Amino acid sequence: MGYKIVFFDIDGTLLDEDKKIPEDTRLAVAQLKANGIEPVIATGRAPYFFEPLARELGIDSYVSLNGGYVVYRGKELYHRHIPVPVLERLVGLAHQSGHPLVYQGKSSYHTNSVEHAAVLAAIDSLKVFYPGGQSEFWRDESIYQVFLHCRHGEEQPYLAELPELRFIRWHEDAMDVLPLTGSKAEGIQVMLDTLGIPREESIAFGDGLNDKEMLELVGLGIAMGNSHQELLPYADYVTARADEGGIAAGLRYAGCLA
Repeated sequence: MGYKIVFFDIDGTLLDEDKKIPEDTRLAVAQLKANGIEPVIATGRAPYFFEPLARELGIDSYVSLNGGYVVYRGKELYHRHIPVPVLERLVGLAHQSGHPLVYQGKSSYHTNSVEHAAVLAAIDSLKVFYPGGQSEFWRDESIYQVFLHCRHGEEQPYLAELPELRFIRWHEDAMDVLPLTGSKAEGIQVMLDTLGIPREESIAFGDGLNDKEMLELVGLGIAMGNSHQELLPYADYVTARADEGGIAAGLRYAGCLA
């Protein structure tokens, strides 16, 4: 199969557990580009979180915010945000439940509880800068994704009362909140359609619960060796861990590297 494009998750995929790019990953991405195959970032993160990483790897195309904001070589292709009436209901329920929220726009992000321990713990795990404190940010800007900070099991009322939304856990204190049909696969399909690339000629690497749909969509879905166990059934191939040469090994398996 002549693959033309490869989508890479960031955390646990391009980055190891210390949030660093393994040298063999750096070399593999460079060789992929030299071979004429397009590398694309596909992440739950917003662009302001991964711009240094993208520059370091020489990648200028991305599917960000779990498919909500898509850019190809600097050109915006797709926007998908959460409607304000739905956000209003989410904010009201979170207030009743005492759960802080973080609102993500395409250029900045803010929280309604800057000092909350759950917010700080989750953001610290990403090793990124803290959100601003504009609690009404969601009223003034398009919001592509929200972090709901709650413990396991505490999300049940939200699932019942907000069927328009998806809730995907990524930390013991935090969940991604996005539209029900939102996923990385949604944004990837937009990019494939724009470029005229059949999905059979695409590859995706991932390790988390928000990677299920994209591994199913592409021609070759590769799970990292450090993947969440629930992701593995969605993969066509399981490679090594991020810090054990997993990206290079997966690309060799696909025939993209010598």
